[in-house]
Amino acid sequence: MKIIFSSRRHHYLARVSIFLIMVALIAGMVGCEPILTLQYDLTIASTAGGLVTTPGEGTFTYNEGTVVDLMAEAEEGYEFVNWTGDVGTIAAVNNAITTITMSGNYSITANFAPYMVAAGYSHTVGLKTDGTVVAVGDETFGRCNVDGWTDIVQVAAGGYHTVGVKSDGTVVAVGRETAGQINVGGWTDIIQVAAGEYYTVGLRSDGTVVAVGANGAGQCDVGGWTDIVQIAAGESHTLGLKSDGSVVTAGDNSYLQRNIGWTDVVQVAAGLYHTLVLGADGTVHAIGYNDFHQCDVYSWTDITQVAGGGYHTVGLKSDGTVVAVGRSSAGQIDVGDWTGIVQVAAGRFHTVGLKTDGTVVAAGCTGGFDNSGQCNVDGWMLK
Repeated sequence: MKIIFSSRRHHYLARVSIFLIMVALIAGMVGCEPILTLQYDLTIASTAGGLVTTPGEGTFTYNEGTVVDLMAEAEEGYEFVNWTGDVGTIAAVNNAITTITMSGNYSITANFAPYMVAAGYSHTVGLKTDGTVVAVGDETFGRCNVDGWTDIVQVAAGGYHTVGVKSDGTVVAVGRETAGQINVGGWTDIIQVAAGEYYTVGLRSDGTVVAVGANGAGQCDVGGWTDIVQIAAGESHTLGLKSDGSVVTAGDNSYLQRNIGWTDVVQVAAGLYHTLVLGADGTVHAIGYNDFHQCDVYSWTDITQVAGGGYHTVGLKSDGTVVAVGRSSAGQIDVGDWTGIVQVAAGRFHTVGLKTDGTVVAAGCTGGFDNSGQCNVDGWMLK
């Protein structure tokens, strides 16, 4: 029997066949080609005082929906504050360890804030991670009037004055102004200050240095300095550490405190009449007035920071313990039992230590010897 399809039926079957063939071809093409996945960039940076260790800093590319681990670590003397930028998918913006989910191109920053202590002749200053400042001790000349200071990133305590650097690079100061040592209102672009007895020194971000105040010994003659990365001030002598590890000096040299020939230096510090340098190998060298053996530091090792007081020297070791030599008339070198210290400061007759938990300890001021309350730091919490 012969079956004859109608023309309409024939055309219908042809169209169905073509459709099925096209479906098969598309299915084959889909099976051969990979499915495209969206990718996004994550750019990570940090402020001074710490690093993002996981996944690192720079720009990284991830597939859409990837949950990326974040870990920020603060340096000693700094505290993690928060994450800023494109933080909409960060799980906890105030936690140093958290995650971010990639749903777009993001740029984030880990923010850190410093906390530190400074010691003057008879007063102690503390910088909190919120940028405010506290001070105790002799209030003569208003040197402790820092209650209204905000947005501070570094402090220094001089003979009778206190100085603070703000985050915008300007400087504030209170205290005695006999020689113009607090006339810093016009300074800009400052990243560090140091305070001597009657003068103040400022380090600019471009490595140059400015100074105001008493200049009888030439301690303010720093206008020609360049390539400086750190400064220090004694009673009447000034030190500048250069980026190549060498040291420049200005001012009084009565006790040969400026006769520095060392290189490979990573920190400088000044007492009243003596100079200290910390080497990259963790050893310390000292020169200058030594009647109380404040320069006898030749046996010290594994030191990460030094501080010079009136007639004593303090060293912080990498394990958080502290060593000290020199005059002990007020108990200022009784630091042998200190632990968990991240920074030290030395005044004329007292020593201050900042602990990892943000609390502060002090030695000196015993027996009523020059006791103006500069050691009353027991209640401080700087972070």
